Amino acid sequence: MHAPKRRRALAAAAVLAAAALPAAALAQAGGTARPIRLVVVNPPGGLTDTVARLLAPRLQEALGTTIVIDNKPGANGGVGAASLAASPADGTSFLLADGSLLSVNPLTSRKLAYDPKKDLVPVSLVARAPLFLAVNANVKAQTLEELVALAKAQPGRLNYGSSGIGSTHHLTMEALKAEYGLFITHIPFRGSAASVPALLGGQVDMVFSAYPSLAGFVRSGQVRLLATNASHRSPLAPQVPAIAEKRPGFDFAPIVILMAQHGTPPEAMQRMSEAIARIARRPDAGEQAQGAGIEMVGGGPAELAQALDAEIARMQRVAQRADLKSE
Repeated sequence: MHAPKRRRALAAAAVLAAAALPAAALAQAGGTARPIRLVVVNPPGGLTDTVARLLAPRLQEALGTTIVIDNKPGANGGVGAASLAASPADGTSFLLADGSLLSVNPLTSRKLAYDPKKDLVPVSLVARAPLFLAVNANVKAQTLEELVALAKAQPGRLNYGSSGIGSTHHLTMEALKAEYGLFITHIPFRGSAASVPALLGGQVDMVFSAYPSLAGFVRSGQVRLLATNASHRSPLAPQVPAIAEKRPGFDFAPIVILMAQHGTPPEAMQRMSEAIARIARRPDAGEQAQGAGIEMVGGGPAELAQALDAEIARMQRVAQRADLKSE
């Protein structure tokens, strides 16, 4: 057989052999069938863990590989980021976090176990989780405008609870105070599990919190929702106005982000980004997310980078107003 014919025959045989291989074997050859680890910055039940457990079975179906959820809570996401940074940049590990990892942590911590600019690369803007401004039923305000008027009439008399200094709950309220020139006293707690009960008990007049934490108490008439901190009204409670309707550009809704380690193969990041975009468009995923107070987005790397730049700028401004100190 002449050389050209031999080469054509070998090429044809290779194509036939590849066609006969199972899809999983082909993926293994390309590195995509190895288990993919999602490093999650919250403990089970937290925001990013909820999103991870929504994504995992659907990603397994889309990518044809096992998705392993690896919870690494601590240091407001810093433990998870450090874990990712110590992993091989081979496309088998990704970090699921919220935007505060990059927008707030550098403002509150002098020493981070990761470099936000050098270690992490944007992959997907996975979701948003708007917070709602809720007041105790005894507060004489039915709307945001009435609350602003009440706070201005009695400076320092009203207080609010947050999930801790430097939390999105804290910084959202500080931004609201700055927008309207309000004096409202801050009472920090350790998470919404403590601040929401304090609202119900009347120890604090108001909080920003996620919808699932408040919905039952809204139905019972114990609290009222006055506004959301997202850029638009939420389908979770479409009757509740966004602060941005009165103050354009006001947007402090937490975002859920997927990041990769610097040096991760671009094709691996693209596969993940595209798979999450498809999942975000699925009605079953949207319904499940909505039940947890989450809005699926599925934006790509460029959209995530833009969202992070905007969030970092907003958080820097409000941190200065709140005199937030790094430790």
